[in-house]
Amino acid sequence: MTTFRKFVSNQYIRMALGFAVMGMASSLLTAPACHAGLIPLTPFAVSATGQEGKYGTIKGKLVWAGAEIPKPIVVQEKGQAKDGVCAKDASILSKELVVDPKTKGVANGFAYLVRPKGQNPEALAELLKAAPKVEIDQKNCEFVPHCTAINKGQTLVFKSSDPTGHNVRYSGFNNNAFNQNVPPNSSVERTLVAERLPIPVACDIHPWMKAYVMVFDHPFFAVTKDDGSFEIKGVPAGAQKIVLWQEKIGFVTSNKAAGVPVQVKAGEVTDLGDVRMGQ
Repeated sequence: MTTFRKFVSNQYIRMALGFAVMGMASSLLTAPACHAGLIPLTPFAVSATGQEGKYGTIKGKLVWAGAEIPKPIVVQEKGQAKDGVCAKDASILSKELVVDPKTKGVANGFAYLVRPKGQNPEALAELLKAAPKVEIDQKNCEFVPHCTAINKGQTLVFKSSDPTGHNVRYSGFNNNAFNQNVPPNSSVERTLVAERLPIPVACDIHPWMKAYVMVFDHPFFAVTKDDGSFEIKGVPAGAQKIVLWQEKIGFVTSNKAAGVPVQVKAGEVTDLGDVRMGQ
C-alpha cells in the first residue's frame, strides 16, 4: 500500500508540475511586448465585433478599367421640366455609371456575400439597432441614395422632400409589386423580404428617376463609396463567396450570382484590391 501511495503522490506531483509549466508558457504567449516595435503574441485574433477567433473583414475597390473616364450623361436639362421644380438650378445627371475622375473608383455598386457560411448574430443585432429604418429620399427629383442595401429586418422608408408630387414603383421576384403616390413632404414605409437580385425602383411621374434596393437575409453587404471602396466587417472566418454587381454591366465578378471564392481569416483583413470593370 505504501508503495502504491508513493506512486500516486508522485503522479500528482508530475501532473501539477506539468500544468504549472503550461501555465507559464501560456503567460509568456499572452504577455504584452515590453519593447517598442514588438508585437504581442495572442492565441486568438480579436474580431471586428469584439469576439475572438471568429470573424474577419473583406475590403476592396471597384474601379473603371477603361482608359478614359466616361462623360456624365444629362437626363434632364436645367430649367426644362414642366413642373418648374426638377432641374431648376442645375441639370440632372445619370447615376447609372458614376466614376471618380481621380481614383477611377465606381460608386453605387453592391458588394455582398452569397449564401454565407456561418452567422454573426451580434453584427446583425448591431445593424438593426443602429438603423431600424433606412430612408430613400426623393430630393431634387432624384432618388437619394441611388443604391441602397438593407437587411430584411430593417424597414425601408420612401420619403419626398420635394414640393412636387412623386410616386414609387418597384417589383421584385420575392416581393409583391408596389406602386404608390408620395405627395410633397410625406413618406411611406415598406418591409421587404430578401432578394437574389437588386430591385429596380422608379418614379413614373419623372421617368429619369431610378434607384436600386437590395435586400439580404444576413448583414454581410456594402455599397461602394464615391471612390469605389467597400468594406464588409464581421464576416465568419473560412471559405466564403463574394459578388460585386453594378447597374451598368450587372455582375462584375465572374460566376455571376454564384460569386467568387474568398478565404477569410479571423481577426484579419482580406483585401481584394482593385476589382476592375468596363473596357
